[in-house]
Amino acid sequence: MVSEQDISFSSDGYNIAGTLTLPDSGGPLPAVLLIPGSGPVDRNENHKKLRINALLEIAEYLSRHGIAAIRYDKRGVGLSEGDFWTTGLFDNVQDAAAGLRYLRDHSRIDPGKVFLLGHSEGALIATRLAAEGAEVAGIVLLAGSAQSGEDVLKWQARQIAKDMRGLNKWLIKLLRINVLKSQQKQIDKIKRSTKNCYRVQLIARLSAKWMREFIGYNPAEDMPKIRVPVLAITGSKDIQINPENLNRMAQLIKTDFEYHELADVTHILRLEEGEPTLATYKRQVKKPIDYRILELVLKWLQRQLDIRSQQ
Repeated sequence: MVSEQDISFSSDGYNIAGTLTLPDSGGPLPAVLLIPGSGPVDRNENHKKLRINALLEIAEYLSRHGIAAIRYDKRGVGLSEGDFWTTGLFDNVQDAAAGLRYLRDHSRIDPGKVFLLGHSEGALIATRLAAEGAEVAGIVLLAGSAQSGEDVLKWQARQIAKDMRGLNKWLIKLLRINVLKSQQKQIDKIKRSTKNCYRVQLIARLSAKWMREFIGYNPAEDMPKIRVPVLAITGSKDIQINPENLNRMAQLIKTDFEYHELADVTHILRLEEGEPTLATYKRQVKKPIDYRILELVLKWLQRQLDIRSQQ
């Protein structure tokens, strides 16, 4: 059996709301802080337009196997205080650090057996915290990167342009639009900006502060500093993060490192046997996340816990 408790912790003067998922067994328990991906997503990693639910599935699975988990609403999302649109990447790092302190101090948690698990942006945050010496037993990187945010955006643009279909592809060809040059103009504009938030073409809001920090942050510089075990998992059909990042991580990370490229898995951690495109995300989320991810994460955590119990 698994139980859930509403929790909250303070970060930078804001109240961050979340959920602690606990096994029924006593304690002290091993635990994982689950760090969400990019965008205005809640503790379950759900966006208003796309209900990914990945962190909910992971929390429940781990707790059924004796490992507690905390997941939380990002700043300015769900029940958490603050303004998402003026929050930067390193503000999100600060919030995750506060969540880690809360988890380590909890009466039912063993502070020596606490791990970080981050998905997408969350993987960047876990990397940063581990490199800064956060007191954790290990980190899990789902769809993580080992290159600068600017390079990630450029790679994404190439994948999206390559996979365009129908009217969009026809218009780009007709109007002779160079997708990569257009993107570079936007990146340069963001770099020059000083506002925390502005509107793109007077319509869509952009968290310029987050984008500036994301573009400038290169996790490859932090990875050699990590001193705890690392598990990295990326899908072969991820079109938001280049799966080749796994090989780069293997060169950079100097500690115990295990990595897996899962066949036919996408950025949102689902199995997709067809061509990977953003257009299929809404169909993909109707399925649970790929079971191989859950099994790999659980087995790796159990091995790390066995190693620590023998020390």
